[in-house]
Amino acid sequence: MQFEEIKELSSKYLFQNYGRIDLSFSHGEGVYLYDTEGKKYLDLVAGIAVNALGYSHPEWVKVMQEQVAKLVHVSNLYYVEEQAKLAEKVASITPGELNRSLFVNSGAEANEGALKVAVRYTGRQKVVSALNGFHGRTAAALGATGQTKYQASFEPLISNAFQYYEYGNIESVKEIVNKDTAAVMVEPIQGEGGVVSAKPEFYKAVRDICTDTGAIMVVDEVQTGMGRTGKWFGIENYKVIPDIITMAKALGGGTPIGAVVTTDELSSVMTPGTHGTTFGGNPLVTASGCAVIDIMKKEHLVKNASVVGASWKKELQAIQSPKIKDVRGAGFIIGIVMDSPETASYVQKYMRDNGVLVNVCHGKVVRLIPPLILQPEHVAQFMYLFKKAIQ
Repeated sequence: MQFEEIKELSSKYLFQNYGRIDLSFSHGEGVYLYDTEGKKYLDLVAGIAVNALGYSHPEWVKVMQEQVAKLVHVSNLYYVEEQAKLAEKVASITPGELNRSLFVNSGAEANEGALKVAVRYTGRQKVVSALNGFHGRTAAALGATGQTKYQASFEPLISNAFQYYEYGNIESVKEIVNKDTAAVMVEPIQGEGGVVSAKPEFYKAVRDICTDTGAIMVVDEVQTGMGRTGKWFGIENYKVIPDIITMAKALGGGTPIGAVVTTDELSSVMTPGTHGTTFGGNPLVTASGCAVIDIMKKEHLVKNASVVGASWKKELQAIQSPKIKDVRGAGFIIGIVMDSPETASYVQKYMRDNGVLVNVCHGKVVRLIPPLILQPEHVAQFMYLFKKAIQ
């Protein structure tokens, strides 16, 4: 189908709730996407931090083809082999005693599931999360998302259970966390908030406050998890073990999956009937998750993100330009803070016109969240064009 036909159908039959770029892709291979007219693009967006293995990874494709031919869905009325195997593999990469998984369909659902665990376990009424954070667009996840632009016009769906702290400011956390707090939510890096992180002491202090008050520390690793920061999970950069980790995005290799991962003790409060999902953890998506973890281990992609990402960040920091105000992030989640939203928008368009896809978030931050298979030669391709763009 030609691009204009796709655009016309979309305009006629879809909700118009996305501001889409005038592009549609027919296929991908490795770190590259190809549009409907055959133009090739280096993809540094990866489906918004989803496609950790890039596109059409042969081992992943083989697993998916075999699974589709065998079994796609049966529901959680029964034991699911692939789901059990993925839970074991997730336990092999999570820190501490976080070895129990609940599989859902998205990051927002994972965060809602985590909040249900925390509220049920503690019997408390308040949830604390960060200003400028992002935890999803369903009702409870939207309540935890401390950005009014996402909440506007949906206030009737948002509980008054939520309170917000200033990210990175431990005194702000101390002021609102008490014996009525069920959960404190934190992102290791605020991805949608502009690739913002705090000092290591902040996360350690949040851990201590939660331990002292009995609140559950929930770390949202939907974007930072699965190797993106150069560790399996972003919170590991700070040597902190939370009570719950939520994940999604890269876990499924492009299939819709999310997970709530916690301890034996916390998971025990979710007895039959307390939570459920029809599609969550079905054979197809969990077979995909198994393949993703196996391939990431085999190809050392977490180390690749750490090494190549650190070098890339240094190269960006070395650029002398009044257009660049800051470079932040870790591994393969890098934010280049431009001097204005107009500059960021221009850079995004210039790169796209020249065959490189980047994302802009939080107004003026050029966000780089590529597949974890990215190599130095791909970085060089980006750097050449980026330097031309800011000139």
